[in-house]
Amino acid sequence: MTNITKPLSSNRKRNAEELNDTSPSSGPGDSESVRKRVRWDGEDQEVSDNENGDDDETESQDDECTEKICLAMSCQFGRVGCAYYDPQVCKMYIFEDSQENAHYDLTSMLLDQVEPDVVLTSSKAEDMFIDVLRAHVDSSGSVFQLRPHKDFLPNKGRDRILSLRLLSELVNYGAEENTTSDRSSDSEPRNAYDFMRRRKEGKGDPTGQRWNASVRLANYASLECAPLCLGSIGALLDHIARMRAVADLDDEGIGGLEIRAIEYLPLKQVMQINADALQSLQIFETENHASVNSDNTKEGLSLFGILNNTKTSLGRLLMREWLLRPSLSIPVITARHDAVACFMHPDNLTLATTMHNHLQGIKNIPKTMKALKVGKAKLSDWQSVVKFAFHSVMLNNSLPELSRSGDIDILRKLSHVLEVASFKDIGTAVNEMIDWDESALWGRVCVRPHIDEALDAQKHVYAGLDSILSTVAHRISPTVPSDYARSVNVVYFPQLGFLVSVPMRDEWNEHGVVELEGWTFQFSSEENAYFKNKEMRDLDKHIGDVQPAIADREIEIVYDLQMKVLEYEKAISAACDVCAELDCLLSFADASRAYNFNRPEMSEDNVIDIKGGRHPLQELVVDTFVPNDAYLVGGDFDGLIDPQEGEDSENESISPRDNHSILVCTGANACGKSVYLKQVALIQYMAQIGCFVPAERATLGIVDKIFTRIQTRESVSKVQSAFMIDLNQVSLALRNCTSRSLILLDEFGKGTLATDGAGLFCGILQHFVGRGNDCPKVIAATHFHDIFRQDILDPDSLPVTFVHMQVLFTTSKGELLGASDTGTLSAFEEDTTADHTEAEGGSMIRPGEGITYLYRVEKGLWLNSHAAMCAEIFGLPRSVVQRARYVSFLLSTRELGQLLDEDMNEGERTELAQAEEVCKRFLAWDLQTEMEGEEDVNEKLAAVLGRAPDE
Repeated sequence: MTNITKPLSSNRKRNAEELNDTSPSSGPGDSESVRKRVRWDGEDQEVSDNENGDDDETESQDDECTEKICLAMSCQFGRVGCAYYDPQVCKMYIFEDSQENAHYDLTSMLLDQVEPDVVLTSSKAEDMFIDVLRAHVDSSGSVFQLRPHKDFLPNKGRDRILSLRLLSELVNYGAEENTTSDRSSDSEPRNAYDFMRRRKEGKGDPTGQRWNASVRLANYASLECAPLCLGSIGALLDHIARMRAVADLDDEGIGGLEIRAIEYLPLKQVMQINADALQSLQIFETENHASVNSDNTKEGLSLFGILNNTKTSLGRLLMREWLLRPSLSIPVITARHDAVACFMHPDNLTLATTMHNHLQGIKNIPKTMKALKVGKAKLSDWQSVVKFAFHSVMLNNSLPELSRSGDIDILRKLSHVLEVASFKDIGTAVNEMIDWDESALWGRVCVRPHIDEALDAQKHVYAGLDSILSTVAHRISPTVPSDYARSVNVVYFPQLGFLVSVPMRDEWNEHGVVELEGWTFQFSSEENAYFKNKEMRDLDKHIGDVQPAIADREIEIVYDLQMKVLEYEKAISAACDVCAELDCLLSFADASRAYNFNRPEMSEDNVIDIKGGRHPLQELVVDTFVPNDAYLVGGDFDGLIDPQEGEDSENESISPRDNHSILVCTGANACGKSVYLKQVALIQYMAQIGCFVPAERATLGIVDKIFTRIQTRESVSKVQSAFMIDLNQVSLALRNCTSRSLILLDEFGKGTLATDGAGLFCGILQHFVGRGNDCPKVIAATHFHDIFRQDILDPDSLPVTFVHMQVLFTTSKGELLGASDTGTLSAFEEDTTADHTEAEGGSMIRPGEGITYLYRVEKGLWLNSHAAMCAEIFGLPRSVVQRARYVSFLLSTRELGQLLDEDMNEGERTELAQAEEVCKRFLAWDLQTEMEGEEDVNEKLAAVLGRAPDE
């Protein structure tokens, strides 16, 4: 008799003792149980021959042999992506492709946070990246494996992740009981056909599974533009499957891996923001060249475009890194704000501009150092070293002149890394040794006079070669027969030495060059023939090959200078890094001063409190921008923020007393709801990168993640429709958000049936409300007004802040009819009962008439989108708009059947009215009390029909 025991989790390894239980030496009488692994219909079970097996001992052995954390990481072309598997929670964490800097700080951060036991990387990864991995592995005692590049191919990674049960198999709750009953009644297949049928039913359609997997993958992560991450996932899954097969003697492949979830790997010190959010908020905007044949691009209207006023290439790269990974550390953010405030101080404006101009003279010094290391430094590289030395000294001299700079972190670091004495020595040594004019003339690095005596002597000889060659030529000329050559010349060629040159004769081309006695032919050109004689050999012996000797000696001298400069490589690199940070902060100060940004107050509380906020990009393209307030608190925040003293509380559209995590914005079409959503997120985002924000004042807590459902990036390469892409974005936010996250939902649900979209939006709001203290900060804009009712989402009891964008309504003569927050619009409501077939020649509403958008947020719920009026303003024919208003009115009054009467003539209308009267009389007939006999029934029916009984 066998006993079926509980299957062990696949994230545990079996040791050698457990595997040896099945050895021949173990007989039936042994105390240790013999365990066998059985697989039937895709399920794994363990069968024990010992009915009273010791499960506690087995579990303790498995606990000691838990799987190790495995990390797969790849880095190419300055970008890094990775994935790792945690066997304790059976989850796979992924990190999308991100920009890496020259010091591989992101890689080090990931390694320190994950602390992997096994590190995998591609053989084609960058050499310095591999060195960083090796150094971490050596210090931590983990295992490092360099895998073939074919294991890190993105296509293979996609195939492997789509094979996971988590993605490919959908749970069918309705069929679970039926399957159980079928198995109990007929436990074994009767024939091969039944066996194959059951296997197909269990496995499912491969094409359908792959399609389901590709759709569900987007709910967990957005990997379309992350080839390195996809490749790392493939290598990781392949490694885990192989290790599991070796440890468990099981060959189910990747599909058998127990992975319960796929999550983003959140970095502890930086904000998580995906590509959809970056594009929706317009952080970066790449514009292609006008010519389709050009690959050149430029930055368009974007946040990076208006903030980037950096003077150095390193500063530009660092600013891009800051925008890709905003900080979560309040001390880091505050230190950047302090520096920007210092540079914006009126007393420091001129000096800050001067410092920024000095940074412009500092080129890409790390690239120069690399060229010096490999001996390929050009004249421009040496000039960069001198300019760096000069401008670093000037920067250091400017530091004491700054006002209120005593506690600025960047200035302390700059003063520490600028080794003025060393940099002066470097700059002086290079400038005094290199002859810039001669180097530009010869196209190589030349040494100044009076640096080396032997070199000066060689250069002196080389400079007098012309007179020596002329003298020798005059001495040789009388010895040359006149019929042999009309002229004789003596020349010098580097590497070839001194030669006698005579004009080439025509017969020499046919019969060969004729040599004089004592002359040796060397080579010829179309015009001259070159020879060696005794005089030339004497010159070679006594003067030598002077030009290569000069070049070789200069190379030796420059090499010594190169070694002297490279002694300070670390100091120079550290100074360049700090200068890049200074460049970014000075750019933030320039942008804050130019666009009237103000310093935010960073708080430990989970709150967003904005007074007079603006959209930093929208205000650049409109004549007048209306500032708006915003107030949100995270789910775990219970405090109150009082308005600042001296402020007019009546002007605050959103009271700080509404401690809600969810804000719903409604209002007319094209009234600015989307801009309002984006500006709140951008203000929070700008504050956490260290820049000032476009607001009168702002008190902001830390946001760890930003998710958006604003913009849909459709592509024929995706298997999802536009609505499915929207669902993926929302699903990603629901799976990964925390109480510190910020979620923007702009018109979610508009891509499907109105009732389904409203239901989904309602369900999401109820889900967020039900999360309580775990509720993130949510800002939503919607036109689904029917859900805000007492029986669905009661606005009076729902813990949600309702706001709307205010509009004014006027007549064509300019008379004010009302505003969206005054409740005086009843007289202005469109006359939907009027004749909708009004002549097309009637007057249309011109822009500025009928409805005026104030773009101002007011508190309260507004349940009218005014779509018809908006359509007429923006060009739809008046007849179309009037028809739309009429149909909308019938829908609201549930009289849509009147549309069926429009095509009837007068006779048909009369007949329909008579039929309605007959129907009413028939329904009013009480059959139980009035029906006595057949004659009475006939009479009554005749009366109902309005006819005589005999008819």
